[in-house]
Amino acid sequence: MQQEHDADERELIELAKRVMPGGHFGNLAMEIVIDRGRGGRVWDASGNEYVDYLLGSGPMLIGHGHPDVLAAVEAQLAKGTTFFANSEPGIRLAAELVDAMDCGEQARFLSSGSEATFYAMRVARAFRGKDKVLKFEGGFHGMSDYALMSMAPKRPGNFPTPIPDSAGIPQVSRDAMLIAPFNDAELAESLMREHADDLAAVIVEPFQRLIPPAPGFLEHLRKLCDELGVVLIFDEVVTGFRFAYGGAQAYYGVTPDLCALGKVIGGGFPLSAIVGRADIMKHLDAGKVEAERFVPQIGTLSGNPIAATAGLATLEVLRRPGTYEALFETGRHLMKTLQGLCDEAGIPALVIGEPPLFDVLFMAGEAPDYRATLTADGGKLKRFNQAVRAGGILKGDSKYYLSIAHDDVDIEQTIAAWRAAIAQLAD
Repeated sequence: MQQEHDADERELIELAKRVMPGGHFGNLAMEIVIDRGRGGRVWDASGNEYVDYLLGSGPMLIGHGHPDVLAAVEAQLAKGTTFFANSEPGIRLAAELVDAMDCGEQARFLSSGSEATFYAMRVARAFRGKDKVLKFEGGFHGMSDYALMSMAPKRPGNFPTPIPDSAGIPQVSRDAMLIAPFNDAELAESLMREHADDLAAVIVEPFQRLIPPAPGFLEHLRKLCDELGVVLIFDEVVTGFRFAYGGAQAYYGVTPDLCALGKVIGGGFPLSAIVGRADIMKHLDAGKVEAERFVPQIGTLSGNPIAATAGLATLEVLRRPGTYEALFETGRHLMKTLQGLCDEAGIPALVIGEPPLFDVLFMAGEAPDYRATLTADGGKLKRFNQAVRAGGILKGDSKYYLSIAHDDVDIEQTIAAWRAAIAQLAD
């Protein structure tokens, strides 16, 4: 029977190679076909079981197939799947997002994180009547032309000149972006002051990929944006409801003007949102601004009732007492253990991140910005990830996304896989 499953998965992989560029959806590029998930685990089409730290690239914070989410979605399915009009689940979820986020006064739904960051920048430009946006090298803000500037340049250039990370991006998009190093408050201030007359917004991941903000960095950006009248956008597609119920803005204690949300708020279904100040968000309301300052935003599935229902059920679970305390306790234990295993083996390593989201970089010293991470041994990380996967652990090229569904058995298996993988690296 196992051989039949293996053959079925190989057949699917070969079919994928034939009908899709690269043989995949553009996401995880491994030759694997996921068949199902439950709690903190997934199974591939060959029946192999994994502790899942990919979590759909983050949305499944409460685990796969949570019974409360399934029950809510099943009830909504009987009522209808999409309407292209307001629905009760969407309205109630918008209210919950506004209440949860410190910057929240109004919310607008979209379907992907890329859309949320794109429209956040567009609305900020409309509000300011200016074109340029400052972003930070190595920051990931989705797949728009603007976001794909110096997202992961292999040969970084001179600041503030952007380097496109994709073919097909027009020069005009490059001209609208300024690039600064993350955690360098001095250079960010210099660029913001130099371009203040043309600067609409600063967009930043408050926690950039795996790099926490340096003490005072986000506060300095907030102060400068206030002084210059520039819109501060937090990309909280990853951190929203993951670092705290109020997102990274609550966790780090710095409030942006707008934030982009995604992943967790859809409970495993496609959903994202912009949340922010009403005087900025009004540019999405044709009745509140002049025609030339109105930002139309239409999406067939924006605010989809199934996704909104799943999101509401997910957030209800996250509000339960002790949820975040347990998530952070598990994450701290894993981070400390992984660093200790590397240290004991004499392997230079930096376990970096925050307890709900972390990884290891094989390097000595610290990594305050994107360029510092380029000094890490990527080949060693690849070998480590391959060995860990052989131990039944699924993760992406970077990041361990932690779920509240990961239990003691999952943690024990993870540590055993790490120990075996590190022994291989040390040989």
